[in-house]
Amino acid sequence: MSPEWVAILVAAAGCYALKVAGVSVPQRVLAHPVAERVAALIPVALLAALVAVQVLADGQSLTLDARLLGLGVAVALLLVRAPFLVVVVAAAAAAALGRLLG
Repeated sequence: MSPEWVAILVAAAGCYALKVAGVSVPQRVLAHPVAERVAALIPVALLAALVAVQVLADGQSLTLDARLLGLGVAVALLLVRAPFLVVVVAAAAAAALGRLLG
């Protein structure tokens, strides 16, 4: 068996074991208030990390370009509670304008 297939099978077994471990956690542990708060905050933290990587990274280096301008516009519009479609269009327009002028 080739090393690639071994790696695929090990990864598949690891994913399955992780899924089984998540399902086998007792309900009393999941109902704990701290566990509920952490579970509620994990998606927010992951989304923030993904946005930061997509906006600020270029390969393995830090890059400040028009994407950061678009993110800034999006944050400002979200703070004033603008509709989501307005936020997306304005952020894209700001990034495009920044690329055009930059």
